[in-house]
Amino acid sequence: MLYYLFQYLESQFSIPGASVFQFITFRAAAAFILSLLISAIYGKRIIRFLQKKQVGESIRDLGLEGQVQKSGTPTMGGVIIILATLIPALLLAKLDNIYIIILLITTVWMGLIGFLDDYIKVFKKDKAGLKGKFKVLGQIGLGVIVGSMLYFNENVTIKEQLPVEQQVVQANGKKQVFGDAHKSTKTTVPFFKNNELDYSKAVSFLGDGYEKYGWIIFIFITVFIVTGISNGANLTDGIDGLAAGSSAIMVVTLAVFAWVSGNIIFADYLDVMYIPNSGEMTVFILAFAGALIGFLWYNTYPAQIFMGDTGSLTIGGIIAVIAISIRKELLLPILAGIFVVENLSVILQVSWFKYTKKKFGEGRRIFKMSPLHHHYQKLSYHESKIVVRFWIVGILLAVFTIVTLKLR
Repeated sequence: MLYYLFQYLESQFSIPGASVFQFITFRAAAAFILSLLISAIYGKRIIRFLQKKQVGESIRDLGLEGQVQKSGTPTMGGVIIILATLIPALLLAKLDNIYIIILLITTVWMGLIGFLDDYIKVFKKDKAGLKGKFKVLGQIGLGVIVGSMLYFNENVTIKEQLPVEQQVVQANGKKQVFGDAHKSTKTTVPFFKNNELDYSKAVSFLGDGYEKYGWIIFIFITVFIVTGISNGANLTDGIDGLAAGSSAIMVVTLAVFAWVSGNIIFADYLDVMYIPNSGEMTVFILAFAGALIGFLWYNTYPAQIFMGDTGSLTIGGIIAVIAISIRKELLLPILAGIFVVENLSVILQVSWFKYTKKKFGEGRRIFKMSPLHHHYQKLSYHESKIVVRFWIVGILLAVFTIVTLKLR
């Protein structure tokens, strides 16, 4: 909103300094600071409100050290993250930008699913919360919506670098490095020099004109990633500060990729896919990062509030959608490696338990407990040590992900 206000003031009255709102970097920095302040300042008030309404976490006794003492800690803290993200984004981002619209829809959609799950747990006293099939249906629904918008909206395009012999010097003296904007189902493949993969090639067996069916593969991939990363974030939210801190690292990294992908100069320099208008996502992403860091102020050990599914499902959904939008989803196994490993630990544990129970009549376990962070708790590691070490791993994965910009 402020973007449009200052654009009007500059065009009509030539007010000094109003043009600064035209710069993504300024608005992104302002969004980060504003979201950090909102989550840090108003977070305390929201915690008090939740305490007053007795919105406390019901803890299942899993035999973990310090677990019982956490019973009654306010939950639904994801509301802080959502509000601290949406307010700066609505104030400072271009609201007619398709990528901002998609991220706003993602935040509200996943926030509502998570809120409903927490509401059932807290107020209906049902520890199971929203049934798993309904969560998955909600995630699939979001994947279909996001995939459809990215594929069919005419404002979602890419520009590919022209071969050297086709790069001509224009009348203004600048070399035309990129071709015309066009629709595409291509994505970036890390570590390869000609690092692009076209999803539509998966249906090339259909013969001539197979490209028009590429949307099926693209939407399927989108659904798979949104569901996987969202559940990964949900599983990671098990000890104080783990999900919020790990997510903040991933989000800041994605901000770098979004800005580079939307900046034609750096896209050319780094030889990455140029995605027109995608740089605007940097404003939303840094608002999201600020909200996570501000929330972490109250969520670090000993946590004064838990994010609940309201926060964890939303975090995973946003991270997945950002990565897909900037065509960097194939980097998620590295960047979101913590989410992936947490997911895999549960899948392996459950699968092995069922297999051994069927074969030997007794279920056996790979880990002392899953998700993985609980395994280390069972090994008597203090949760603060587990969280910090996971953050360190997350930082290393983030650095390695950024290095892939030139590591081919």
